[in-house]
Amino acid sequence: MTDPKTRRFFLGALSAAAATRVWGANDKINVGIVGLGGRGTNHLNNYSRMAGARVAGLCDVNQTAREVAQTTLLKNTSEKAKEFEDMRGMFADSSIEAVSIATPNHWHALAAIWAMKAGKDVYGEKPACYNIYEGQKMLQVQRETRKLVQIGSQHRSTPFKMKALAAMQQGLIGKIYMSKGLCFKRRPSIGHTADAPTPLGLNWDLFLGPAPMRPYNEKRFRYFWHWFWDTGNGDIGNQGVHEMGIARWGLGDPEWPKTAVSFGGKLGIDDDTETPNTLMAGFNYGDREIMFEGAKEPGRGGWLRRVRR
Repeated sequence: MTDPKTRRFFLGALSAAAATRVWGANDKINVGIVGLGGRGTNHLNNYSRMAGARVAGLCDVNQTAREVAQTTLLKNTSEKAKEFEDMRGMFADSSIEAVSIATPNHWHALAAIWAMKAGKDVYGEKPACYNIYEGQKMLQVQRETRKLVQIGSQHRSTPFKMKALAAMQQGLIGKIYMSKGLCFKRRPSIGHTADAPTPLGLNWDLFLGPAPMRPYNEKRFRYFWHWFWDTGNGDIGNQGVHEMGIARWGLGDPEWPKTAVSFGGKLGIDDDTETPNTLMAGFNYGDREIMFEGAKEPGRGGWLRRVRR
């Protein structure tokens, strides 16, 4: 969201400043983390080991996730953070200066907008938003508030990728007119699961947030929310963001495509998922294009067992 050529991202500023000075207790930036699942735990571990940051707030709709995060933070820093069930409480807290968002996709844009309006700088997990309309609203609010916003896809700060892409853009393989992204993942069937009572300690209403209210279902929770339209946008909005981000980077970061097309469907599998498991997409920029192909391999594999642990 911010331009790396003209403005420093707040994460980068933390690291750079930490390398050039000794930080006192009052010099650290108080960071709040919203969403304490897999990516949120990664954020927690990174911030709690960063010299210029203090994890001052932990927010999740699941009490168990907050308790686990507090234990991790205490182990990393010997300190605890304020706990919030509702992100709006964190955003209203004047002691929180920046927030890190690792919620399901349908919350990304609204959470970032609320945070900016509350005066916080924002780091957000990919994708930046659930749809284009939300992304445009995020841009509008960022320009109004002038807050720092970075969306991370875990690639653009990787040294060997930076070196490789720079070499290609300098003509190593000639003029680049097409790049392709591939995402072939083993995603076993999630089967059919009946609705159930909401587990104790989970605020299901807040988890759904801007999505339609539905009865609790364990397969709409945790990682599997990616495969339901209310909360996710399939693998093109999950893993595909990584591949297409690198593909666009390789083309020199063209802005809006002139045309875009996508086709596919849910093929070869019978389960509760809604999003396509096979998809082709193309983006035409006039003199350049991106092609993306994504497919889930039905079957039994290690992926499902890892998620359940």
